[in-house]
Amino acid sequence: MMELRVLDIRGMEEAARELRALGVHKGGIEIMAPKSVLRVIKVCGISSDALNIIKQEMLSAGGDCAVAWDAFVKRRKNTEGLIIGTAAQIGRLCVKLQKQPFGLASLGGMITSLEAGYAGRDFVLRAGKYKLNLGKRAHIMGVLNVTPDSFSDGGMYFDREYAVARAFKMQSQGADIIDIGGESTRPGARAIHAKEECRRVIPVVKELAKRIKVPISVDTTKSEVARMALDAGASMINDITGLNRDRKIAKFVKEHKAAVVLMHIKGTPMSMQKDPVYKDLIGEICCGLRKSVAAAKAAGIKDESIIVDPGIGFGKTVAHNLNILKNLREFKSLGYPVMAGPSRKSFIGRITGAQEDERQFGTAASVALSIQNGADIVRVHDVKQMKQVAQLTEAIING
Repeated sequence: MMELRVLDIRGMEEAARELRALGVHKGGIEIMAPKSVLRVIKVCGISSDALNIIKQEMLSAGGDCAVAWDAFVKRRKNTEGLIIGTAAQIGRLCVKLQKQPFGLASLGGMITSLEAGYAGRDFVLRAGKYKLNLGKRAHIMGVLNVTPDSFSDGGMYFDREYAVARAFKMQSQGADIIDIGGESTRPGARAIHAKEECRRVIPVVKELAKRIKVPISVDTTKSEVARMALDAGASMINDITGLNRDRKIAKFVKEHKAAVVLMHIKGTPMSMQKDPVYKDLIGEICCGLRKSVAAAKAAGIKDESIIVDPGIGFGKTVAHNLNILKNLREFKSLGYPVMAGPSRKSFIGRITGAQEDERQFGTAASVALSIQNGADIVRVHDVKQMKQVAQLTEAIING
């Protein structure tokens, strides 16, 4: 009896897996897998003349390019379009663009790099003496707030002895990175002086660096704190401003060959949740992250030590946060590992009605979807439980 079904092919690896199951020859898999994966690439800031060439080339290849109905009539110098086709068709487009005017040769190279970043998951992160194979599985970053006023666990680990014990417990539960924060970044939080932040953070870093077996990250926006933390044994800096507040952080990260997390935030913790508005949420976040990456690279930080984070909950409404989670994979096109931090965030409470200490299940759902949608690192409070979530999600994804 004949049967039909639609296959949900979400990437080249899944396409290759289905082709292998049929017994297709290796050479045939290399040819046909790119034909099985649809890509829609948005290009902005391009002329109508250039888009016309792209459209003709894509039509000849069996794809298309969507543009405004009057784009070619008005011959705009600055417009946008959607390139629509399989990965194979877009690959052929990039080859043909090498011989075209209007900057299209450069665009072809950009699309090739974009595709490689989006499709890839073979990241190996360098953080000081540590090397983390993020391509093997999603990694867990455990949150350790040594503050009296963080939104979820403020005051619980303010004492150094409790903080150190908590870090070792998270390590035993499966944390791959410990992220220490000495300043609350909850909505409405006021900044504290660098000296006070150092007083809270540095003794914990020094104590952990002697014995812990996983990288220590420090969540800070201040170069003075970053410098002292890295000197004390930290190997990663998590900057919620994406180097937009204090560029000297990049200098110290580079000198210590540490890693850096570049996060997107709209406003400051004091102002970020006062009616944040975006015309193009994902596009604007990507633009901001690209600028942060450019600043990091200008300071000498290598690609292998950069992580990007779209900043769930930082200058975003509930709808924005859900949109980010749904479209998280788009940030892979930046070409860097993606970190997601939905743990216990207020959007979970807004949807479920749960208080901060009751948001474990909402966090679990968000973490699972984050990993499914491409997150390489998830930043969480409940390491033991979220480790299980990550393991099962990875097992489902990888078959």
